[in-house]
Amino acid sequence: MADAFLEVRDLHAWYGESHVLHGVNFSVEEGEVLTLLGRNGAGRTSTMRAIMGLTGSRKGSIKVRGTETIKMPTYRIARLGLGYCPEERGIFSSLSAEENLMLPPELAKGGMSVEEIYEMFPNLAERRHSQGTRLSGGEQQMLAVARILRTGARLLLLDEISEGLAPVIVQKLAEMVVMLRKKGYTIVMVEQNFRFAAPLADRFLVMEHGSILQEFTQAQLPDRLAQLHETLGV
Repeated sequence: MADAFLEVRDLHAWYGESHVLHGVNFSVEEGEVLTLLGRNGAGRTSTMRAIMGLTGSRKGSIKVRGTETIKMPTYRIARLGLGYCPEERGIFSSLSAEENLMLPPELAKGGMSVEEIYEMFPNLAERRHSQGTRLSGGEQQMLAVARILRTGARLLLLDEISEGLAPVIVQKLAEMVVMLRKKGYTIVMVEQNFRFAAPLADRFLVMEHGSILQEFTQAQLPDRLAQLHETLGV
C-alpha cells in the first residue's frame, strides 16, 4: 500500500522463550486511527512493543513509510517518527511537568512547540511547575502524550490511555484524539474501554492468542457488537 504509514507482515515476537505474537498482519494508513481490541493477554501491548523493538526478539516485517525496521534498534525506529506512550506513563516524579515535557530530545522534524502543547493542554500550562507526583492521573496521561508530540512523532502508539481515569478526564482524552487526527497524526490505540474507543477509530482489529482474529471498519461496528460482546465481554 503506497499510502500505508505502517505495514506489519507475519510478525512474530518473543519474551525469552515465550512466543507471544504469531504471524500478525495489518497496516495503518496515514492519518488513520486504528484500535486494537482484545482481552488481557491477547497480544495487543506486545504488538505495540514489537513495533518499537522492545520485545526480546522478533521476526517478520515492519515497514514505516516503506522503510524496513525489523532489525533496527528502538532509537532508530523512534527517529522515523514513531512515539510510544506506555500504560505506565513513565512520568519522573522528581521533575516538574515542564521538565518532564522537555526531557526527550527532538527525534524528527515537525514536533510541536511547548506553546502549541500548552494551547492543546491548558491543564499542563497551569501545572507546568508542579512536580510529576502532584499531577492527577489525567494530567499525567496528558503529559505522557504531550511529551511524544514534542519529539516530532507522527505515528502515536497509545496504550490504555483511558485506564483508571474519571469519565470527565476520559472525555478530554477523546477530544485530544479527535484533535490530533484533525492535525494529521496517525494513531494506533490499545483500549480496554470500548465505550471510549468505539467512536474514535476508523478501523478495529480484534486480537486473541497473539493473532488478529478479525478486522472491521467504523461503519461495520453496529453489525459486530453482538459478536464483540461474546469475544471481549464488552
